[in-house]
Amino acid sequence: MQTRLPEPGADERAHSDRLLQLLREQIASHGPMPFSQYMERCLYAPGLGYYSAGKTKFGEAGDFVTAPELGGLFARCVVNAVQPVLAMLGDGADFLELGGGSGSFAEAALLAMAAAGTLPRRYLILEPSADLRERQRERLAAALPAALHARVHWLDRPPEQDWRGVLFANEVIDALPATRFAMRDGEVYEEYVALDGEGRLARIDRPADALVGGAVRHVERDLGGDFATGYRSEILPQLPYWMQAVAGSLVAGLMLFVDYGYVRREFYLPERRDGTLMAHYRHHAHNDPLHLPGLNDLTASVDFTALAEAGNSAGFGVAAYLPQAQFLIASGLQQAFEHAYESAADEPARYRLAQQVKKLTLPDQMGERFQAMLFARGLDAVPLAAELLAADQGGRL
Repeated sequence: MQTRLPEPGADERAHSDRLLQLLREQIASHGPMPFSQYMERCLYAPGLGYYSAGKTKFGEAGDFVTAPELGGLFARCVVNAVQPVLAMLGDGADFLELGGGSGSFAEAALLAMAAAGTLPRRYLILEPSADLRERQRERLAAALPAALHARVHWLDRPPEQDWRGVLFANEVIDALPATRFAMRDGEVYEEYVALDGEGRLARIDRPADALVGGAVRHVERDLGGDFATGYRSEILPQLPYWMQAVAGSLVAGLMLFVDYGYVRREFYLPERRDGTLMAHYRHHAHNDPLHLPGLNDLTASVDFTALAEAGNSAGFGVAAYLPQAQFLIASGLQQAFEHAYESAADEPARYRLAQQVKKLTLPDQMGERFQAMLFARGLDAVPLAAELLAADQGGRL
Protein backbone atom coordinates (compact mmCIF):
# COMPACT_ATOMS: atom_id res chain seq x y z
CA MET A 1 0.00 0.00 0.00
CA GLN A 2 2.87 2.37 0.71
CA THR A 3 3.87 2.39 -2.97
CA ARG A 4 0.62 4.20 -3.79
CA LEU A 5 1.20 6.94 -1.21
CA PRO A 6 2.57 10.34 -2.28
CA GLU A 7 6.31 10.69 -1.85
CA PRO A 8 7.33 13.13 0.90
CA GLY A 9 9.54 16.07 0.07
CA ALA A 10 13.08 16.34 1.41
CA ASP A 11 12.02 18.56 4.33
CA GLU A 12 9.16 16.23 5.26
CA ARG A 13 11.41 13.18 5.17
CA ALA A 14 14.03 14.95 7.29
CA HIS A 15 11.33 15.87 9.79
CA SER A 16 10.14 12.26 9.99
CA ASP A 17 13.73 11.05 10.33
CA ARG A 18 14.23 13.31 13.36
CA LEU A 19 11.21 11.81 15.10
CA LEU A 20 12.29 8.33 14.05
CA GLN A 21 15.70 8.91 15.64
CA LEU A 22 14.05 10.05 18.86
CA LEU A 23 11.87 6.92 18.91
CA ARG A 24 14.87 4.67 18.28
CA GLU A 25 16.80 6.30 21.12
CA GLN A 26 13.91 5.90 23.54
CA ILE A 27 13.34 2.26 22.59
CA ALA A 28 17.05 1.51 22.79
CA SER A 29 17.23 3.07 26.26
CA HIS A 30 13.98 1.80 27.79
CA GLY A 31 12.95 -1.18 25.71
CA PRO A 32 9.89 -1.62 23.49
CA MET A 33 7.21 1.04 24.03
CA PRO A 34 3.47 0.36 24.20
CA PHE A 35 1.76 1.25 20.93
CA SER A 36 -0.27 3.90 22.79
CA GLN A 37 2.97 5.62 23.77
CA TYR A 38 4.26 5.37 20.20
CA MET A 39 1.02 6.93 18.92
CA GLU A 40 1.28 9.70 21.49
CA ARG A 41 4.85 10.50 20.38
CA CYS A 42 3.88 10.45 16.69
CA LEU A 43 1.01 12.87 17.25
CA TYR A 44 2.18 15.12 20.07
CA ALA A 45 5.98 14.99 20.56
CA PRO A 46 7.02 18.66 21.00
CA GLY A 47 8.05 20.12 17.65
CA LEU A 48 8.05 16.72 15.96
CA GLY A 49 4.61 15.15 16.38
CA TYR A 50 1.93 15.40 13.74
CA TYR A 51 -0.17 17.93 15.67
CA SER A 52 2.69 19.81 17.30
CA ALA A 53 4.72 20.59 14.15
CA GLY A 54 4.05 23.27 11.57
CA LYS A 55 2.61 21.23 8.70
CA THR A 56 -0.91 22.03 7.44
CA LYS A 57 -3.24 19.32 8.71
CA PHE A 58 -6.77 20.35 7.82
CA GLY A 59 -8.54 21.03 4.54
CA GLU A 60 -7.60 20.38 0.94
CA ALA A 61 -3.95 21.34 1.53
CA GLY A 62 -3.64 18.98 4.50
CA ASP A 63 -4.21 15.29 5.10
CA PHE A 64 -7.95 15.16 5.81
CA VAL A 65 -11.06 17.33 5.93
CA THR A 66 -13.16 17.67 9.08
CA ALA A 67 -16.80 18.80 9.14
CA PRO A 68 -16.00 22.40 10.19
CA GLU A 69 -13.58 22.74 7.24
CA LEU A 70 -16.39 22.12 4.76
CA GLY A 71 -18.10 25.40 5.63
CA GLY A 72 -20.27 27.03 8.27
CA LEU A 73 -23.37 24.80 8.23
CA PHE A 74 -21.99 22.26 10.72
CA ALA A 75 -21.15 24.95 13.30
CA ARG A 76 -24.52 26.64 12.88
CA CYS A 77 -26.32 23.37 13.60
CA VAL A 78 -24.17 22.73 16.69
CA VAL A 79 -25.02 26.23 17.94
CA ASN A 80 -28.72 25.62 17.24
CA ALA A 81 -28.56 22.44 19.32
CA VAL A 82 -26.81 23.92 22.36
CA GLN A 83 -28.03 27.51 22.47
CA PRO A 84 -31.08 26.63 24.67
CA VAL A 85 -28.63 25.36 27.30
CA LEU A 86 -26.52 28.52 27.06
CA ALA A 87 -29.69 30.61 27.38
CA MET A 88 -30.86 28.59 30.40
CA LEU A 89 -27.51 29.01 32.17
CA GLY A 90 -27.42 32.75 31.52
CA ASP A 91 -24.59 35.27 31.42
CA GLY A 92 -22.16 33.09 33.37
CA ALA A 93 -22.13 30.27 30.80
CA ASP A 94 -18.91 29.41 28.96
CA PHE A 95 -18.32 27.41 25.77
CA LEU A 96 -15.26 25.12 25.74
CA GLU A 97 -13.98 23.62 22.48
CA LEU A 98 -11.50 20.77 22.80
CA GLY A 99 -8.86 20.99 20.07
CA GLY A 100 -9.65 24.00 17.90
CA GLY A 101 -8.26 22.66 14.62
CA SER A 102 -7.77 25.49 12.14
CA GLY A 103 -10.15 27.78 14.06
CA SER A 104 -12.89 27.37 11.44
CA PHE A 105 -15.44 26.01 13.91
CA ALA A 106 -14.81 28.77 16.46
CA GLU A 107 -15.17 31.43 13.77
CA ALA A 108 -18.49 30.12 12.45
CA ALA A 109 -19.83 29.24 15.90
CA LEU A 110 -19.15 32.66 17.41
CA LEU A 111 -20.79 34.43 14.49
CA ALA A 112 -23.81 32.11 14.78
CA MET A 113 -24.01 32.65 18.55
CA ALA A 114 -23.89 36.42 18.06
CA ALA A 115 -26.67 36.23 15.46
CA ALA A 116 -28.78 34.11 17.82
CA GLY A 117 -28.18 36.42 20.78
CA THR A 118 -26.76 33.68 23.01
CA LEU A 119 -23.07 34.52 23.26
CA PRO A 120 -21.21 32.73 26.04
CA ARG A 121 -19.31 34.72 28.61
CA ARG A 122 -16.09 33.20 27.26
CA TYR A 123 -15.28 31.01 24.27
CA LEU A 124 -12.51 28.74 25.57
CA ILE A 125 -10.24 26.65 23.34
CA LEU A 126 -8.22 23.88 24.94
CA GLU A 127 -5.43 23.42 22.40
CA PRO A 128 -2.26 21.47 23.28
CA SER A 129 -0.49 22.30 20.01
CA ALA A 130 1.39 25.63 20.11
CA ASP A 131 1.46 25.67 16.30
CA LEU A 132 -2.29 25.19 15.94
CA ARG A 133 -2.96 27.70 18.69
CA GLU A 134 -1.04 30.36 16.78
CA ARG A 135 -2.91 29.55 13.57
CA GLN A 136 -6.20 29.84 15.45
CA ARG A 137 -5.17 33.20 16.93
CA GLU A 138 -4.30 34.61 13.51
CA ARG A 139 -7.48 33.35 11.87
CA LEU A 140 -9.88 34.54 14.57
CA ALA A 141 -8.18 37.93 14.97
CA ALA A 142 -8.61 38.52 11.23
CA ALA A 143 -12.13 37.10 10.87
CA LEU A 144 -14.03 38.25 13.97
CA PRO A 145 -15.17 41.68 15.12
CA ALA A 146 -13.04 42.88 18.05
CA ALA A 147 -15.86 42.45 20.57
CA LEU A 148 -16.33 38.81 19.59
CA HIS A 149 -12.62 38.06 19.45
CA ALA A 150 -12.25 39.45 22.98
CA ARG A 151 -14.37 36.56 24.27
CA VAL A 152 -11.89 33.94 22.99
CA HIS A 153 -9.38 32.54 25.49
CA TRP A 154 -6.92 29.68 25.10
CA LEU A 155 -6.25 27.12 27.81
CA ASP A 156 -3.20 24.96 28.47
CA ARG A 157 -5.16 22.52 30.61
CA PRO A 158 -8.81 21.80 31.47
CA PRO A 159 -10.53 24.28 33.80
CA GLU A 160 -9.76 23.56 37.43
CA GLN A 161 -12.48 25.82 38.85
CA ASP A 162 -16.12 24.79 38.65
CA TRP A 163 -17.84 26.16 35.56
CA ARG A 164 -21.17 26.04 33.74
CA GLY A 165 -21.82 25.86 30.03
CA VAL A 166 -21.14 23.65 27.01
CA LEU A 167 -18.16 21.45 26.16
CA PHE A 168 -17.75 20.53 22.49
CA ALA A 169 -15.32 18.07 20.89
CA ASN A 170 -15.23 17.21 17.18
CA GLU A 171 -12.89 14.37 16.17
CA VAL A 172 -11.02 14.42 19.47
CA ILE A 173 -11.60 10.93 20.91
CA ASP A 174 -10.33 9.23 17.74
CA ALA A 175 -6.95 10.96 18.25
CA LEU A 176 -6.47 9.81 21.85
CA PRO A 177 -3.48 7.41 21.98
CA ALA A 178 -5.04 3.99 21.55
CA THR A 179 -3.93 0.78 23.21
CA ARG A 180 -3.70 -2.13 20.77
CA PHE A 181 -4.48 -5.55 22.24
CA ALA A 182 -4.29 -9.06 20.83
CA MET A 183 -5.65 -12.40 22.02
CA ARG A 184 -3.59 -15.56 22.22
CA ASP A 185 -5.01 -18.79 23.68
CA GLY A 186 -7.41 -16.89 25.92
CA GLU A 187 -4.76 -14.51 27.24
CA VAL A 188 -4.63 -10.77 26.62
CA TYR A 189 -1.51 -9.32 25.00
CA GLU A 190 -0.61 -5.70 24.33
CA GLU A 191 1.01 -4.46 21.15
CA TYR A 192 4.39 -2.72 21.51
CA VAL A 193 6.77 -1.00 19.09
CA ALA A 194 10.31 -2.38 19.14
CA LEU A 195 13.44 -2.33 16.95
CA ASP A 196 14.34 -5.23 14.69
CA GLY A 197 17.89 -6.44 14.05
CA GLU A 198 18.50 -3.65 11.55
CA GLY A 199 17.15 -0.83 13.72
CA ARG A 200 13.79 -0.59 11.97
CA LEU A 201 10.53 -0.15 13.86
CA ALA A 202 8.57 -3.35 14.35
CA ARG A 203 5.37 -4.31 16.18
CA ILE A 204 5.50 -7.06 18.79
CA ASP A 205 3.13 -8.41 21.46
CA ARG A 206 3.74 -8.68 25.20
CA PRO A 207 1.49 -9.94 28.01
CA ALA A 208 -0.91 -7.16 28.98
CA ASP A 209 -0.74 -5.49 32.38
CA ALA A 210 -3.68 -5.44 34.80
CA LEU A 211 -5.16 -2.18 33.46
CA VAL A 212 -5.25 -3.30 29.82
CA GLY A 213 -6.25 -6.86 30.65
CA GLY A 214 -9.06 -5.66 32.91
CA ALA A 215 -10.38 -3.30 30.23
CA VAL A 216 -10.45 -6.09 27.63
CA ARG A 217 -12.18 -8.49 30.04
CA HIS A 218 -14.80 -5.83 30.77
CA VAL A 219 -15.58 -5.61 27.05
CA GLU A 220 -15.77 -9.41 26.77
CA ARG A 221 -18.22 -9.57 29.68
CA ASP A 222 -20.34 -6.83 28.16
CA LEU A 223 -20.42 -8.59 24.80
CA GLY A 224 -21.16 -11.94 26.41
CA GLY A 225 -18.28 -13.87 24.86
CA ASP A 226 -14.50 -14.16 24.59
CA PHE A 227 -12.40 -12.81 21.76
CA ALA A 228 -10.93 -15.52 19.52
CA THR A 229 -7.23 -16.24 19.30
CA GLY A 230 -5.65 -13.89 16.78
CA TYR A 231 -8.23 -11.15 17.31
CA ARG A 232 -6.61 -7.71 17.47
CA SER A 233 -8.19 -4.33 18.11
CA GLU A 234 -8.01 -1.06 20.05
CA ILE A 235 -9.20 -0.02 23.49
CA LEU A 236 -8.92 3.13 25.61
CA PRO A 237 -8.43 2.02 29.22
CA GLN A 238 -7.59 5.62 30.13
CA LEU A 239 -10.87 7.05 28.78
CA PRO A 240 -12.70 7.32 32.16
CA TYR A 241 -9.70 9.12 33.68
CA TRP A 242 -9.41 11.41 30.65
CA MET A 243 -13.10 12.25 30.84
CA GLN A 244 -12.89 13.11 34.54
CA ALA A 245 -9.83 15.29 33.93
CA VAL A 246 -11.41 17.17 31.02
CA ALA A 247 -15.00 17.51 32.21
CA GLY A 248 -14.94 16.95 35.97
CA SER A 249 -15.22 20.67 36.72
CA LEU A 250 -18.29 21.17 34.46
CA VAL A 251 -20.92 21.21 37.20
CA ALA A 252 -23.90 22.23 35.07
CA GLY A 253 -24.34 22.04 31.34
CA LEU A 254 -23.97 19.93 28.23
CA MET A 255 -21.20 18.02 26.49
CA LEU A 256 -21.33 17.21 22.78
CA PHE A 257 -18.92 14.74 21.16
CA VAL A 258 -18.94 14.16 17.39
CA ASP A 259 -16.67 11.48 15.96
CA TYR A 260 -16.58 8.42 13.75
CA GLY A 261 -17.19 5.09 15.40
CA TYR A 262 -19.65 2.45 16.47
CA VAL A 263 -21.54 1.06 19.42
CA ARG A 264 -19.49 -1.64 21.14
CA ARG A 265 -21.10 -4.69 19.55
CA GLU A 266 -20.37 -3.22 16.10
CA PHE A 267 -16.88 -1.98 17.00
CA TYR A 268 -15.77 -5.47 18.06
CA LEU A 269 -17.42 -7.51 15.31
CA PRO A 270 -15.68 -10.90 14.85
CA GLU A 271 -14.83 -10.04 11.24
CA ARG A 272 -13.08 -6.79 12.29
CA ARG A 273 -10.04 -8.84 13.32
CA ASP A 274 -7.41 -6.11 13.05
CA GLY A 275 -9.30 -3.27 14.67
CA THR A 276 -9.93 0.17 13.21
CA LEU A 277 -6.51 1.84 13.35
CA MET A 278 -5.81 4.01 10.29
CA ALA A 279 -3.13 6.42 9.14
CA HIS A 280 -3.92 9.44 6.94
CA TYR A 281 -1.36 11.11 4.70
CA ARG A 282 -2.30 13.74 2.11
CA HIS A 283 -5.88 12.45 1.82
CA HIS A 284 -4.69 8.85 1.48
CA ALA A 285 -5.75 6.36 4.14
CA HIS A 286 -3.46 3.41 4.85
CA ASN A 287 -2.90 0.86 7.59
CA ASP A 288 0.83 1.10 8.37
CA PRO A 289 1.28 3.30 11.47
CA LEU A 290 5.07 2.81 11.34
CA HIS A 291 5.34 4.51 7.92
CA LEU A 292 6.87 8.02 8.06
CA PRO A 293 6.21 8.72 11.76
CA GLY A 294 5.25 12.32 12.41
CA LEU A 295 3.82 12.88 8.92
CA ASN A 296 0.65 10.79 9.35
CA ASP A 297 -2.45 11.38 11.38
CA LEU A 298 -3.04 8.18 13.37
CA THR A 299 -6.61 7.50 14.45
CA ALA A 300 -8.86 4.73 15.72
CA SER A 301 -12.64 4.67 15.60
CA VAL A 302 -14.58 5.42 18.78
CA ASP A 303 -16.37 2.81 20.89
CA PHE A 304 -19.36 4.99 21.77
CA THR A 305 -20.48 2.53 24.44
CA ALA A 306 -17.14 3.12 26.17
CA LEU A 307 -17.62 6.89 25.76
CA ALA A 308 -21.05 6.63 27.40
CA GLU A 309 -19.55 4.62 30.27
CA ALA A 310 -16.81 7.22 30.73
CA GLY A 311 -19.35 10.03 30.81
CA ASN A 312 -21.48 8.16 33.32
CA SER A 313 -18.45 7.54 35.55
CA ALA A 314 -17.71 11.29 35.51
CA GLY A 315 -21.23 12.07 36.70
CA PHE A 316 -22.99 12.80 33.39
CA GLY A 317 -26.03 11.20 31.84
CA VAL A 318 -26.36 10.46 28.13
CA ALA A 319 -28.98 12.89 26.82
CA ALA A 320 -28.95 11.68 23.20
CA TYR A 321 -26.97 9.50 20.79
CA LEU A 322 -27.59 9.53 17.04
CA PRO A 323 -25.87 9.55 13.64
CA GLN A 324 -24.43 12.88 12.50
CA ALA A 325 -26.94 13.26 9.66
CA GLN A 326 -29.91 12.93 12.00
CA PHE A 327 -28.26 15.23 14.56
CA LEU A 328 -27.74 17.96 11.95
CA ILE A 329 -31.22 17.63 10.45
CA ALA A 330 -32.80 17.75 13.92
CA SER A 331 -30.66 20.81 14.69
CA GLY A 332 -31.93 22.93 11.82
CA LEU A 333 -29.74 21.97 8.87
CA GLN A 334 -32.52 22.61 6.35
CA GLN A 335 -33.15 26.14 7.64
CA ALA A 336 -29.42 26.90 7.87
CA PHE A 337 -28.92 25.71 4.29
CA GLU A 338 -31.86 27.72 2.95
CA HIS A 339 -30.66 30.90 4.67
CA ALA A 340 -27.11 30.44 3.39
CA TYR A 341 -28.37 29.55 -0.10
CA GLU A 342 -30.44 32.72 -0.34
CA SER A 343 -27.47 34.78 0.80
CA ALA A 344 -24.94 33.09 -1.51
CA ALA A 345 -23.09 35.46 -3.82
CA ASP A 346 -23.22 33.33 -6.97
CA GLU A 347 -23.97 29.93 -8.44
CA PRO A 348 -20.59 28.38 -7.52
CA ALA A 349 -21.20 29.36 -3.89
CA ARG A 350 -24.63 27.72 -3.98
CA TYR A 351 -23.09 24.60 -5.50
CA ARG A 352 -20.52 24.45 -2.70
CA LEU A 353 -23.33 24.69 -0.14
CA ALA A 354 -25.14 21.75 -1.74
CA GLN A 355 -21.91 19.72 -1.76
CA GLN A 356 -21.37 20.60 1.90
CA VAL A 357 -24.78 19.18 2.82
CA LYS A 358 -24.08 15.99 0.86
CA LYS A 359 -20.75 15.38 2.57
CA LEU A 360 -22.22 16.05 6.02
CA THR A 361 -25.29 13.85 5.63
CA LEU A 362 -24.94 11.13 2.99
CA PRO A 363 -24.46 7.64 4.49
CA ASP A 364 -21.32 6.94 2.44
CA GLN A 365 -19.80 10.29 3.46
CA MET A 366 -20.04 11.58 7.06
CA GLY A 367 -23.75 11.09 7.69
CA GLU A 368 -23.68 7.57 9.12
CA ARG A 369 -19.98 7.02 9.82
CA PHE A 370 -19.98 9.92 12.27
CA GLN A 371 -22.05 9.87 15.45
CA ALA A 372 -23.09 12.55 17.94
CA MET A 373 -23.32 11.94 21.69
CA LEU A 374 -24.71 14.51 24.12
CA PHE A 375 -24.24 14.37 27.89
CA ALA A 376 -25.91 16.52 30.54
CA ARG A 377 -25.30 17.25 34.21
CA GLY A 378 -26.67 19.67 36.80
CA LEU A 379 -29.69 20.81 34.76
CA ASP A 380 -33.25 20.70 36.11
CA ALA A 381 -34.34 19.88 32.56
CA VAL A 382 -32.35 19.29 29.38
CA PRO A 383 -33.67 21.82 26.84
CA LEU A 384 -32.88 19.94 23.65
CA ALA A 385 -35.06 20.23 20.55
CA ALA A 386 -37.94 17.76 20.39
CA GLU A 387 -36.75 16.61 16.95
CA LEU A 388 -33.33 15.78 18.39
CA LEU A 389 -34.75 13.82 21.31
CA ALA A 390 -37.11 11.98 18.97
CA ALA A 391 -34.14 10.81 16.87
CA ASP A 392 -32.24 9.47 19.90
CA GLN A 393 -30.78 5.97 19.44
CA GLY A 394 -29.37 5.62 22.94
CA GLY A 395 -31.04 2.24 23.25
CA ARG A 396 -28.43 0.83 20.83
CA LEU A 397 -25.61 1.50 23.30
